[in-house]
Amino acid sequence: MSVPHAASLSLFEGSAYVRFSLLALSSIFFLVDPFAALPTFLAVTADQDAAKRARTARKASLTAFVILTAFGIAGTYIFRIFGITLPAFEISGGIILLLIGLDMLEAKRSPTQESPGETQAASSKEEVGIVPLGIPMLAGPGAITSVMVLVGQARTYWQMIAIFGAISFTAVICYWVLSSADRVARILGDTGIRILVRIMGLLLVALAVQYFVNGFVDLGVLTKPSSL
Repeated sequence: MSVPHAASLSLFEGSAYVRFSLLALSSIFFLVDPFAALPTFLAVTADQDAAKRARTARKASLTAFVILTAFGIAGTYIFRIFGITLPAFEISGGIILLLIGLDMLEAKRSPTQESPGETQAASSKEEVGIVPLGIPMLAGPGAITSVMVLVGQARTYWQMIAIFGAISFTAVICYWVLSSADRVARILGDTGIRILVRIMGLLLVALAVQYFVNGFVDLGVLTKPSSL
């Protein structure tokens, strides 16, 4: 193998890893979306002081991390146990992402992440950081599905590291956003939060379409362009 060819191959593998890492981070972060959870977090922690609110934020972030990591580890085994193929999961995942993304384009939480009346029910619970903040508001069906699809698409050890790195990074940002909820909400304001949620929703719809394309390509219905 010539040196230029080896260098170009190494560069291609590196760029593919970067693209996969960005895909993992963007899809997981946009689906967890701690900014959209701010109003609910402020509502259910209204009677808590700063220290207790920080503990609630830590519980919620840690719960999301544990749930997503568990499904990331078990994703391959779940596929095998239930006989689910990756294309089927990509297409079904695309549907879930599309529904969530369309709701986010209207600057509202999707029912898959937060059902009506859940905020009121949560206000009477002691462990609101675990349920419903950690799951399903942060680690909801969309985020879990995305992690499992990414695990199914991973082909190398480094891609798996990228997935769990994205989960860890998202959990840290969740803790920072929620523990500083008052300050973040004050800086962004209602309008800023709505704009941010809409932007994330637009990107999420694009990711949903990409999931559809990947699923149909894997099924052989579509042909992947040679340039990709």
